[in-house]
Amino acid sequence: MNRRDALTTVALAGTAIAGAGSARADTALGSTLERIKKSGVLRIAVIAGQDPYFHKDLTTNQWSGACIEMANDIAAKLGAKVETLESTWGNQILDLQADKIDLAFAVNPTPERSLVIDFSTPILVHSFTVITKTGFAKPQTWAELNKPEVKIAVDIGSTHETIARRYCPKANILGFKERNEAILAVATGRADCNISLAVLSVATLKKNPTLGELAVPRPLLTLPTNMGIRAEADRRYKDFLSAWADYNRSLGQTREWMLKGFEAVGLSADDIPGEVQF
Repeated sequence: MNRRDALTTVALAGTAIAGAGSARADTALGSTLERIKKSGVLRIAVIAGQDPYFHKDLTTNQWSGACIEMANDIAAKLGAKVETLESTWGNQILDLQADKIDLAFAVNPTPERSLVIDFSTPILVHSFTVITKTGFAKPQTWAELNKPEVKIAVDIGSTHETIARRYCPKANILGFKERNEAILAVATGRADCNISLAVLSVATLKKNPTLGELAVPRPLLTLPTNMGIRAEADRRYKDFLSAWADYNRSLGQTREWMLKGFEAVGLSADDIPGEVQF
């Protein structure tokens, strides 16, 4: 290689390195964390009727609940304010992918979801329960529900549906767009029961005590609940949220936020079955 060719090679290598550095810079500037800091806004999904996670005051349209408390704490640490987008359990993943939100709460980290989004470490670990209609025998095991004559109402795209199809494949599974519709199906007798995370079930029965009874079938099924975020090369946002989740869970702060959310619907720690984890 002559001197001219060597200089050309060095120049090209320098250009490539500079380009790579520029690309990394562009990626960082376009990352979720940088966008939040620059705009001063943390966009989250909110879901109506999902106490203690989310509660919407229909008079003022103001949101409250455990996840709102968490979001406000996260936003404060990022020097931002919270902006909400009303969604559903099934649609909030799509909202993340479409860059409509920066954070989805109470997302269970399934293998399928891990292919399209990323997760923080768990904020909670939840148990799955069953709300039975009045007069329907409380199941002691999941096998008791795994019969063609049993009608199970679930919200489409949720882990409630995943559990129903995994443990009760022989049952008549009725899918609804929103969990409130699935609960209504139980209330009107269209379905025999509803599968829900325990924190949602106990709040639902507190608000509707004549709806039915709460069952915790065996084996006890639990699943971590995480925060969902967009998958991106810049890991700082994910690392921050994971550190935040671990810190508040370990100190018991997350439990306090959950109990405060329960208080809004008249529930205290004594009202929550021992099998229910959070």
